[in-house]
Amino acid sequence: MSREFTEQESVRREARARLEEAGVNPYGYSWEVSHHAKDILEAFDDAKHQGVDGSAPLEEFKVSIAGRMMSRRIMGKASFSHLQDESGRIQIYVTRDDLPEGFYNSVFKKMLDIGDVIGVEGYAFRTRTGEISVHVQKLEVLSKSLRPFPIVKEQDGQVFNEVTDKEFRYRQRYVDLVVNPEVREVFRQRARMITTMRRFMDDRGYVEVETPVLQPLYGGAAARPFTTHHNALDMKLYLRIADELYLKRLIVGGFDGVYEISKDFRNEGLSRFHNPEFTMMELYVAYKDYDWMMGFVEEIVEAVAIELHGSTELQVGENTISFKRPWKRIPLLEAIEEKTGHDLSGKSRDEMAAIAAKLNIEVDDSMGSGKIIDELFGEFVEASLIQPTFITDYPVELSPLAKRHRSKEGLVERFEAICNGKELCNAFSELNDPDDQRARFEEQVVLGLGGDEEAMQLDEDYLRALEYGMPPTAGLGIGIDRLAMLMTNSASIRDVILFPLLRPETGVDDSVEESDD
Repeated sequence: MSREFTEQESVRREARARLEEAGVNPYGYSWEVSHHAKDILEAFDDAKHQGVDGSAPLEEFKVSIAGRMMSRRIMGKASFSHLQDESGRIQIYVTRDDLPEGFYNSVFKKMLDIGDVIGVEGYAFRTRTGEISVHVQKLEVLSKSLRPFPIVKEQDGQVFNEVTDKEFRYRQRYVDLVVNPEVREVFRQRARMITTMRRFMDDRGYVEVETPVLQPLYGGAAARPFTTHHNALDMKLYLRIADELYLKRLIVGGFDGVYEISKDFRNEGLSRFHNPEFTMMELYVAYKDYDWMMGFVEEIVEAVAIELHGSTELQVGENTISFKRPWKRIPLLEAIEEKTGHDLSGKSRDEMAAIAAKLNIEVDDSMGSGKIIDELFGEFVEASLIQPTFITDYPVELSPLAKRHRSKEGLVERFEAICNGKELCNAFSELNDPDDQRARFEEQVVLGLGGDEEAMQLDEDYLRALEYGMPPTAGLGIGIDRLAMLMTNSASIRDVILFPLLRPETGVDDSVEESDD
């Protein structure tokens, strides 16, 4: 079905028709780019390139650039415009006499609009007002814009008409990237972050692998999965919620270190810190434990901070955060006692429930001691941890894939790194006793039958792999999106995901309110 056009869209479509009638293709095929805007601005040299007096330069700075026309100021036989490419903006100077006869008056002035993509050839010079510009000698239309952009206007250092509607920006990211070029820098930084992490692991000999996205059983985390169906096999499948169980199979198979940077999927709510489709980095290293892995996390995050910012310190919101090693380490129960005054060590489930009730934490009969501890930590501790901190030694029932603590009864060797009040990563000394793992899986099955939609499934093939023998192993999962939020000082996970999940458009304000959960 065709849609109705706005008045501005109709005007632009009429201009496209006139271009075609004039023999000008509104959608060019290619353009040879010799420079980007930033290159020209950085390389221009007043001592040898053309200046305001028009005198012959010692060296003519010939350039060929392409980009989107973001402004236009017509002054009779000449015009100034700003061209924006991936690197930034540069002014172009277009005159009637430098273009084919009739092109300036008919095409440039009457058929082109702000937002059109054009290619220009010419030479760089400095105008009388001191702005480095390109004197255009050839201009070609590369793509006619049929919708007007909400252009940002600046005057006296103030920005007007800026696109600030988050719903609009997330839904039409392509417009956001044009109108707010600084957003592109966020995603360049994200890409550099991932490259740095990949190089860090490759340099240590760890092998990057790929594991299945479609899985007959989901596992490796406590989460609800997305389900799908394979028609040819008439088989129910799940989108992976984690890579863990497949990666540990590879440790059984003889790899000493494997990692994967991957998309995972969890059928959960939306918030400033959660998107159902997200990126994880998981790493498993044989013959190591969680103490070793804490040092690894400190090193890799410190390396990322230095690569992106040249420093281990950066500003995140109102907080100055230091990633310099070593980070603080606090056992989970000690952290809770420090904030609440209650020591939970050795307490029964009912004693913990009574303490939680005194602290106004709602507890129901389905919650075991581990869940109560987790609720207390989330309510009283997590948000207060601004500087990167390792919270260690979790209850067994919260960690069905982690190895039992070597000296603390009822706990496992697990840590989470918390920074700026939110979890950044999760890691274990991995459980490699197949009988203990089976018992933990069976406990999860009971929880699932009791209504826990996030309980894990019993994976017989994974247990079979463990029965062949898995070396002592340290495992790690880092949330790439969470780390990108920190490294780019972004307030929402949607600011670091190019195309976050949104409700379908309905023509009304139906944006999802972002919570802090």
